[in-house]
Amino acid sequence: MMATTHAFAGLAAVAPVAYAVPELAVPLAAGALCGGIAPDLDVAFAHRRTLHFPVYGIGPAALAVVVAVVAPGPLTAGIAAFAVAAWLHAASDVLGGSPEMDPSDPSDRAVYDHRRGRWLRPRRWIDYDGSPGDAVLAVALAVPALIVFDGPIATVVAVGIAVSLGYALVRRRLVDWMPDWVE
Repeated sequence: MMATTHAFAGLAAVAPVAYAVPELAVPLAAGALCGGIAPDLDVAFAHRRTLHFPVYGIGPAALAVVVAVVAPGPLTAGIAAFAVAAWLHAASDVLGGSPEMDPSDPSDRAVYDHRRGRWLRPRRWIDYDGSPGDAVLAVALAVPALIVFDGPIATVVAVGIAVSLGYALVRRRLVDWMPDWVE
């Protein structure tokens, strides 16, 4: 899935809390956006293995939520949103395709399960990042954020939607445009 899809999923996860506790909306949104994108920073290393923790990530996410509930504040809310969004990103990568640049040559690797020491197989509910289904999912996940957040956060979401749709329009052609060493 696209990084924007993961970021919007993080925002959708925290939107009910931001609606209920509006004074925490900004740290929740910042944490969710950063956490939704952070796992993909491993693209420079072993992508979907180095910073993706689909099994082990739930522990820190749950702990961060408990701390935020016990000691609510901007810092604890932001950290909890980051941890939940990062775990949600890693766990949901199994629902998409494999991480290769060329979607016509998929592998059987979705995301690495550190607990079992093996790769999880992709479910391919979303064929590949930037697929039409991914674009639809991204827009659907952005709706709660557009309803709950305003100001600069809503602007970031609107720009993210435009980026998602633009990327989806050219995604299949990117393989032809990229040099071979990119893969």
